[in-house]
Amino acid sequence: MTAKQATDHNLSRIRVGLAERSYPIYIGRQLFEQLSQLLPKLPKQICIITNATVAAHYLEPVLASLGGEHTFLIHEIEDGEHAKSLASYGAIMDALIAHSFNRDCAIIALGGGVVGDLAGFVAATFQRGVDLYQFPTTLLAQVDSSVGGKTAVNHPGGKNLIGAFYQPQTVVISTDCLSTLEPRDYASGLAEVIKYGIIYDADFFAWLEANKAKLNARDSKALSYAIQCSCQIKADIVAQDEREQGLRALLNLGHTFGHAIEAELYEDWRHGEAVAAGTMIAAEYMRQQGELDAAAVTRIETLLKTFALPIRAPKLAETRWQELMYRDKKVQAGALRLVLPTAIGNAELRTVTDWPSVWSAIEAMTETSQ
Repeated sequence: MTAKQATDHNLSRIRVGLAERSYPIYIGRQLFEQLSQLLPKLPKQICIITNATVAAHYLEPVLASLGGEHTFLIHEIEDGEHAKSLASYGAIMDALIAHSFNRDCAIIALGGGVVGDLAGFVAATFQRGVDLYQFPTTLLAQVDSSVGGKTAVNHPGGKNLIGAFYQPQTVVISTDCLSTLEPRDYASGLAEVIKYGIIYDADFFAWLEANKAKLNARDSKALSYAIQCSCQIKADIVAQDEREQGLRALLNLGHTFGHAIEAELYEDWRHGEAVAAGTMIAAEYMRQQGELDAAAVTRIETLLKTFALPIRAPKLAETRWQELMYRDKKVQAGALRLVLPTAIGNAELRTVTDWPSVWSAIEAMTETSQ
């Protein structure tokens, strides 16, 4: 699906095509009130993993919609990236075992990316794998982490180092959730939306430019359209490369730089903010290499700035940048592998061994260089 093909219907359905593990993504308004129709065959035992902030808004309608014939275990984790830990994972496992949950149970992730990643890893490993349902409540989770089956917890040595590929049974995206997002969290999700246009769909990027005012105003039709396009692009990529052997790696545009920023300043930077700054470094690197024209770099910068996303990275020492970036999971044989844009709508995964060139792009895109 491109931006031209998305629909404005109240309920849209996208299919992630993975043979016997294919599943639907439902996108629409007030879907948490329609769960009994969307998910009529849920097992009796259901564990809902969420946090207090999300639960206050959405737990009651979810429970009411699912019906009273189920046995529910509600497990709330702390809010924030620090909760995506082995300690949180262990606490959920303890609760499932203490409540005699069996291998026919289901795990529901009700929350943002931290909840979805953690709940997914629980589902992948409890009783060697139980059914997983993703109910993402942030824009970032709706367009990215809830789709595609990446699950993980963090380790002090780096983000997402312990995890598994494990696909959900269904993803339910209720766009009403976006009305309660803080501005920075909303913008953080838009960074991932912009990513899809840069790496895969120039028409979608142009649509985002043309509709930036509507997106800033959280117009429901524009948002549904952007979410549909983003999910369809990710579904297309995942269907071709589920385990990130090639094409799927393009979804990591800006992430190698961004993860370094997050690792150093995770309490101050949102994921999407770090990805935005990382995307600008990647674009600047390609401009310096003569492989991305200055007009494209300007378009990317302008669109990111439109949504109040950072276009400059924080100042870190060169040795610290190196240390953090070489922890990235894409590093192979001691060499960086970076996702680099060659044009609006196209990107490549490349092995980069010339650190001085990388550092030149980072320096050009740091806050003190403005």
